[in-house]
Amino acid sequence: MRGLSLHMPVAATKNKARGSQGQFPLTQNVTVVEGGTANLTCRVDQNDNTSLQWSNPAQQTLYFDDKKALRDNRIELVRASWHELSISVSDVSLSDEGQYTCSLFTMPVKTSKAFLTVLGVPEKPQITGFTSPVMEGERMQLTCKTSGSKPAADIRWFKNDKEVKDVKYLKEEDANRKTFTVSSTLDFLADRNDDGAVVSCRVDHESLNSTPQIAMQVLEIHYTPLVKIISSNSWPEEGQSIILTCESKGKPVPEPVLWTKDGGELPDPERMVVNGRVLSISFLNKTDNGTYRCEAKNPIGRNSTEYVLIVHDPNALAGQTGPDHALIGGIVAVVVFVTLCSIILLGRYLARHKGTYLTNEAKGAEDAPDADTAIINAEGSQVNAEEKKEYFI
Repeated sequence: MRGLSLHMPVAATKNKARGSQGQFPLTQNVTVVEGGTANLTCRVDQNDNTSLQWSNPAQQTLYFDDKKALRDNRIELVRASWHELSISVSDVSLSDEGQYTCSLFTMPVKTSKAFLTVLGVPEKPQITGFTSPVMEGERMQLTCKTSGSKPAADIRWFKNDKEVKDVKYLKEEDANRKTFTVSSTLDFLADRNDDGAVVSCRVDHESLNSTPQIAMQVLEIHYTPLVKIISSNSWPEEGQSIILTCESKGKPVPEPVLWTKDGGELPDPERMVVNGRVLSISFLNKTDNGTYRCEAKNPIGRNSTEYVLIVHDPNALAGQTGPDHALIGGIVAVVVFVTLCSIILLGRYLARHKGTYLTNEAKGAEDAPDADTAIINAEGSQVNAEEKKEYFI
C-alpha cells in the first residue's frame, strides 16, 4: 500500500481583504496512507505577482515560492508559479499529520489551511488459540489480532464464507498513542459438521483500498463413528438373498466393522459372508430371522446400530391376496339376524297395545239419552269391563 495518496476535496478556507477581491489562496485537505506520498497544492485565481508559501504544522516554512526553506529530502517542489504552489511529501509518517498553511503575502497576509490525515495500515492479522485436532464437544476460542491501524480497524469472522456475528471485540491504543491494536474472539463448541471447515479472520480498513487482509485456519475435529445399515431388500422372502451394508463415518476413519446376530457370532458362515462393511446372506429361511448388529469404532469411541430381519413365506403371502369370504359371510349373517329380531319385537309391541284398548261401546257413553244415564251405564260397565276387552295373541 506504499505510495497511495487519497485526496478529498473540501471547501477551501477563503479570506478576502478589501481592495483585493478575488486574490486569496485555495487549498484542499489530503488523506494519505502511511509510507505514501502527499501532494499539497495552493492556488490563487488572481495574483498580482504576490509570493506564496507553504508551512508545516510546526509553522516551519517548507517552500517560499520556488525556494526550499526546510532541509528535508522527502519534501519536493512540484510546481511554482504566480497562480500555484504545489509540493510533495514522500514516505509520509504518522508524525507528519496535522494542519498545513498556505500563505499569500498580500496586505494583510491571507492564509488557507489544509489538513493532512495519515492512515495507519493494520498489520497482517494472526489467529491464535487453535490446537489440532480438537475433540467433538470441546470448547474452542480463536482470537484474531492486528496492530498499527489508524483509525482502529474492523475485524469480522467467517466460517466457510458465512459470517459469524456473535463475537467479542476489543480495541486498545498503542504505545505511540496514535495507532490501535484490535482483537476479536470467536467462541464455539466443536462439532463434527465443522470438520474441514475454513475459519477466516478478515480485517477491513480504509487504508487497504477495499482489499481486506485475511488470516485463515482449517478446523480438524475428531469424533466417534456414526453408523447406519442399508438393506438391499425391503421384503425378504425364503429362498432369496439380502445384502446389508454398514455405513460408518468418523474421524479418525473407523476400523473394519463387526457383524453379530442376536448378540453372538453369525451362525452360518457359509451363507452369511462378511466382506468389509457388507454382510451377504444367501438362501434365506426362517432361521435367519433375528437382530443383526453392526459396530464401528475408532480411537475416539465406538458406536453401533441394529437391523431386524424378518424372512417372509411367499406361499402364505399369496394365500392372503384374495378377500376373506368367511369373514364377509359372517358379517352378513349377523346383519340379517339383527334385522329379523327387530321386526318381530316391533310386531309384538303393536299387537299388545291394540288388545288392551277399551271401546266407547263398553262404556255406554254413546247410547245414553242424557248425562246421568251415561254415568250409570259407565259404572255398570266397569263390572263387565273385562268381558268387553278383546285379546289377541
